[in-house]
Amino acid sequence: MDSQDIQVLDAARRWAGEGHRLAMITVVRTWGSAPRPPGAWMLLRDDGRVQGSVSGGCIEDDLIQRMLDGAFVGDAPQVLRYGVTRDEAFRFGLPCGGTVELLLEPAPDPVLLDELARRIAAGELVERRVTVADGTVRLGCGRVGAPLQWDGAALSTQHGPGWRLLLIGAGQISRILAPMARAVDFDVLVCDPRIEYSAEWDEPGTRLVAGMPDDVVLELALDPHSAVVALTHDPKLDDMALLEALKSAAFYVGALGSRANSNRRRQRLSAHFDLSADEVARLHGPVGLPIGSRTPAEIAVAVVAELVAARAALGGHASLGARVGAAACGV
Repeated sequence: MDSQDIQVLDAARRWAGEGHRLAMITVVRTWGSAPRPPGAWMLLRDDGRVQGSVSGGCIEDDLIQRMLDGAFVGDAPQVLRYGVTRDEAFRFGLPCGGTVELLLEPAPDPVLLDELARRIAAGELVERRVTVADGTVRLGCGRVGAPLQWDGAALSTQHGPGWRLLLIGAGQISRILAPMARAVDFDVLVCDPRIEYSAEWDEPGTRLVAGMPDDVVLELALDPHSAVVALTHDPKLDDMALLEALKSAAFYVGALGSRANSNRRRQRLSAHFDLSADEVARLHGPVGLPIGSRTPAEIAVAVVAELVAARAALGGHASLGARVGAAACGV
């Protein structure tokens, strides 16, 4: 899911607890160029405060003013459209030919939003379905890779982790890399059997997975939505993870190390393990884009950038995936 969704749900919990009336706006369809994709959320408070975004700002300004003018009342969802004409596109700051269709929920149930937030925090993929005629909202089992569905009568969106990143090693680079990866919509898991490192792991929003790296890789059953980055700089641990990860369906497998060490690792994997030449060639090493990184923070930036590039090359982003239709409730 879009990491901004988490901020929207957090705001919904706080604002509802303070007694504010809320409206939820979702981008459901776009034509031509549009600042935000279908599925983007915005939460609007009764006093005009916002969280999230559905455009570059001009549509938000209009929605805020309409909220303050009392235009959004009742419980029934409304379909709004901006940029139908050239003049409207110019007025609302949309690119040439851009049109945005929105679904506005004038009174979203804060209890259901809180339940959605809790299920996402538990690592569950959830489908949220809104029926326009009566405003009914249902939460159900999400489907990895399922796209937003909108037919004018009902809206179905997927929320929760769609992409996974397994980090081998709980050291300094992982501590910097983990929040960066979460910000670009990866569910981050960390494996490090070295108690000296794992005992101190406390990065919020991540999960520490117990076990040896090769066992963990096998247990996770890595799919085309998964990536593995080995960062311990210890061949005894990194190679264990790589041995299984390179044979898996993971879309990205990388390992920390200099060019010389990376070449020696490839030779080692080819000579001593049952990996094919094609499987060894999948390894990204040195890991990350070549930006001249030296410090842990710079290495983390390079790794996240390469992860995003590899994901984009597959046509992927936070709402797309390879296992279309696969159930993910409770996973």
